[in-house]
Amino acid sequence: MAAAPEQTDPAELPPERHELLAKVASLYYEDNLTQAEIAARVGVSRSSVSRLLSEARDMGVVHISIRWPADTTGDLSTQLAQHYPGVEVHVVRAGGRGYTQTVEVLGGVAASLLEDKLKDGDVLGISWHTGVYQVAEAFRAARKLGVKVVQLTGSTGVINPVIDGPDLARWLAQILGGQYHYIPAPLIVDSPSTRNALLKDRTISERLEMAYQCNMALVGIGTVFPPLCNLYQLGYLTESQLDDIVEQGGVGEILTYFYDIEGKVLPLPIHERTIGLPLERLRDVPTVIGVAAGKEQAQAIVGALRGGYITCLVIDDEAANKVLAITEQMAGGRDEG
Repeated sequence: MAAAPEQTDPAELPPERHELLAKVASLYYEDNLTQAEIAARVGVSRSSVSRLLSEARDMGVVHISIRWPADTTGDLSTQLAQHYPGVEVHVVRAGGRGYTQTVEVLGGVAASLLEDKLKDGDVLGISWHTGVYQVAEAFRAARKLGVKVVQLTGSTGVINPVIDGPDLARWLAQILGGQYHYIPAPLIVDSPSTRNALLKDRTISERLEMAYQCNMALVGIGTVFPPLCNLYQLGYLTESQLDDIVEQGGVGEILTYFYDIEGKVLPLPIHERTIGLPLERLRDVPTVIGVAAGKEQAQAIVGALRGGYITCLVIDDEAANKVLAITEQMAGGRDEG
């Protein structure tokens, strides 16, 4: 991971500011409250809580120390990177947090990586996903950039920034001082013929062409685990359809395309009705940051890595341990064969 910025002596802070930073940090790191709960208790916005937590770390109010178990041979990031050369892996300790809090923490890490990697004139493509939302929520740009933020898929039509791509694109563009471009079409339409007709629309085709030109992408890694499968939860898939995807070997989803453990896109009818960047085209993007949390998403992460869709991975240690176990089991199976 990138080296942490040099910390300032907290004694230099005004007492009132020091007190606020310490209170917010204590509620988050010691009491395990979510950023939304802290915002309600302290009386500030959720985005302010994210900035206060970052300031607390930068100013030395919070010191994070990692103690690895005695039987751990090297850190998980290094072990995973050895299996997937060329992939930058960042593993964050879940530390007993729930799923929501874990994704919040991962969002903060991914936001810092994105801020470090972005340059003036970059074209940043984003998908719709809870993890992508948490990156936007945690983002605190130190400088304004002439970045174009491009939506990589059509819209869900749900008025919810956690889910809907246009809101995320607009939000990130405002933070970065850049422009945003969304695809004015549904995420999934009712038939392949409708999809083909929409793809001929000038505005939609121009936005998709812009998505093809992005040099950086931020995507969520979806799972076929029903409680965490966004497409199932939003009603795009029935229970029987999701079961069928699993029976065909489906383990994960990125950009609304389902794939197997080797990263191969499955031949599903839903893909013929999806509007957005084809998953295979993601391999052409130089930098793709993927965010995922929990052992339930481990197979989806393995498939994304083996498919070559991710160049920078941000996950928690529970997911990392499971990914490592699956990867080593698959490697062992090949050796025996």
